[in-house]
Formats: sequence, C-alpha cells, structure tokens
Amino acid sequence: MQNVKTMADIIDLSHAGLHEQAAARLRNMLVEGRIAPGAKLNERELAEALHVSRTPLREAIKMLASEGLVDLLPNRGAVAVKLTEADVQHSFELLAELEGLAGELAAQRIDDAARNELRAKHFEMMACHARRDLSGYYRLNALIHAGISASAANPVLTHTYGQVNARVQSLRFRTNQDEAKWQRAMHEHTQMMDALDARDGAALRAILRTHLEHKRDTVLALMHAGELGQAPQGRQA
Repeated sequence: MQNVKTMADIIDLSHAGLHEQAAARLRNMLVEGRIAPGAKLNERELAEALHVSRTPLREAIKMLASEGLVDLLPNRGAVAVKLTEADVQHSFELLAELEGLAGELAAQRIDDAARNELRAKHFEMMACHARRDLSGYYRLNALIHAGISASAANPVLTHTYGQVNARVQSLRFRTNQDEAKWQRAMHEHTQMMDALDARDGAALRAILRTHLEHKRDTVLALMHAGELGQAPQGRQA
C-alpha cells in the first residue's frame, strides 16, 4: 500500500465559500469510501477533520443530501447513502442510457476546443493510471464523463445525469481497485476518445453503455462478496 493524498486533501478551494469547501471535501470523503456506506455522519468529528464549525458543516451536509450522497433520516440524522442491489441495478440501467445518449449527442455537437480539452484530460488520466494514483485518476475520470455529458448540449440531460450519477459515485470509484478491471476501464476510455475524435456517435454510445454495464457488474460482484459495506483500509490498485 502507498500513502498518497486523497482528493479531499489536495482539492483547491481557495475561492469557494466555507460551506462549499466543506461540501467538496466531504463529497470526496464519501466518494472515496473514507466514510462507509450507511455510516452516520458525526458532526463533531467531521467539523474537526474539515476545520470548520458546525454551521457551515450542516449547510454542506444539506448540499450533499440534495445531491443524493447523504440521506437525512428521522431520529438518525445524516448517514452516507447505502444502496441496495436493486438500487444499483436501476441506477446503472438508467445511467447507461443517459451516458449513451449524451455520448451520441456530444459526438455531433462538441466543438474542437472542448474535444481537445477532453483528450488532454484523458492523457492526464493515463499518467495517473501509470502512477497508480487512483484518486487523481478518478477525479479526471469524473471530469471526462461530465464533459461528455455537458457537450451533449442538452441541459435537461446533463442535470438528470448529474442527479443519478451522484448516488453511485462512491461505487464507481471502488470498481477500479482491481488491476484487471482498472486496465479494462482505461482501455474503454481510450475507445471513447477515439470515437469522439471520429465524431462517431453510434460507436461512442455503444462504448459508454458497455462501460456502465461493466461498472454495474463489478459493483454487484463486490456487493455479493461483502466488500462494499465498510470504508477501504488504505489504497489499492
């Protein structure tokens, strides 16, 4: 295991408001599994860890609840979202269609500047993969998927995608902690960029759907193995 900084440690938030800074760091703690699914969010401990008072922390928790990363439960307070197998099936089923449609539209509508920026992020992501920097890889990975969605130039689609994807972000992060699956995901991203460069909407749609189906299958396998019920101990590749 290597000791590396996580996204929550390195993210630059110097221009954000205090509750937004707390939300960004807490979001990445949830995505990276540093807070286990279903775990209660302890305000005192989190306020100390994030170096904020409880007022901005509570605002941050409300933000993440609206994104679907946190559930606000009667008599329990805020807990990290924990999805059932049915939730996973339904979420990834919808995500595959949303990302597939976004890819098809993006291939038709993306401008050269946005396409070049996505290719640049892809090269940065490749470098993170070579260094086995999972946090950096996932940060860029998420930006690429969001960039494809935004390039579809359909605000309703982008908003819907963001809402559905938020609830499975931590699960997507965990799928690349197996070397063979991480390598496959990297190969699929290369195919995505090639299809986008060729402006082949049908190919990009098919690749994205397959990519999401692989993510779903990996998540379900991890759930069956009982490996998603607690925060990971250290970082794996």
